[in-house]
Amino acid sequence: MRCFISIDVEDEKLLDEIERIQGMLLASKARIKPVERKNIHLTIRFLGEIPQSTVREVIEAMKRIEFRRFEVMLEGIGSFPERSSRPRVIWIGVSEGSEETVLIHKALEEELRRIGFPKDRERFVPHITIARVKWSTPKLVKMINELRDVKIGKMSVTSIRLKKSTLTSKGPIYETLFEVKGIDV
Repeated sequence: MRCFISIDVEDEKLLDEIERIQGMLLASKARIKPVERKNIHLTIRFLGEIPQSTVREVIEAMKRIEFRRFEVMLEGIGSFPERSSRPRVIWIGVSEGSEETVLIHKALEEELRRIGFPKDRERFVPHITIARVKWSTPKLVKMINELRDVKIGKMSVTSIRLKKSTLTSKGPIYETLFEVKGIDV
């Protein structure tokens, strides 16, 4: 099954603000596919297609992860590739709370390598994907640049989740398989 580990965005006010920004991006007349409200999350580690036996090992590895609950500030719109005239992915950055998120990623990486996962190929940069770009326009690129410093808001990180992703013609369907709750400060 196709799996990843994430921090879900569940704060309704933040989701409203993200949808407002997605609407602005859609108004650029570029062909973009916004991430559905119920699927907005910060991926800590994409695992890919893994067998059920490995899912059990990942759950055991996640049980060894401990972290204190913390706040993250979502701010700044960016794209991959960065500062490109042809962005493929549009994301929201994480300022406050970025270090804590990176520490969780590092702890997970260590545990996942112990059970045979290769090192993550990409350098981990905490972000939330909000849209995928099929076809860009100069107006979209200008809008991304204008929103580079926009403040979206704060949210509490209280858990990390192992998610199963089922790809369908209508978009992915995510299901939580396991959750690790953060420790109260």
